[in-house]
Amino acid sequence: MNKILTLSTTALFTLLLTACASSPTSSTVIQKENNQFEVTGLGKTSIISKNNAVEAANKTCKSSTPIVVTEKTEYNGALKGVVDAKTGEMIQSAADVIGSIAGTNTSIAKDTDYQTVVTFYCKS
Repeated sequence: MNKILTLSTTALFTLLLTACASSPTSSTVIQKENNQFEVTGLGKTSIISKNNAVEAANKTCKSSTPIVVTEKTEYNGALKGVVDAKTGEMIQSAADVIGSIAGTNTSIAKDTDYQTVVTFYCKS
């Protein structure tokens, strides 16, 4: 019971701290040696962050194909260090359910919760 109370308190505190979070509008592409590029995609979920990184890679390569050399996704959400990514996702799901029942937006997710760094090169 004490653990549930602690998680609930943590979720509520996080909700209050993230209410004014802003969302990133662009990705920076860094050119590296050997005609490689590095881009960072951000998102509320790991899938969104990966899609944002791939979109930036596609824009960089224009009419050629981006070939991924490395890809790394990390959880950087408000609960990082307090709980692992899976627990953070469960807390977010619980907040979404509570918000649906109460008719309010109780989301603790931010557009920067996940970060995907992709190193790639363009192939014609």
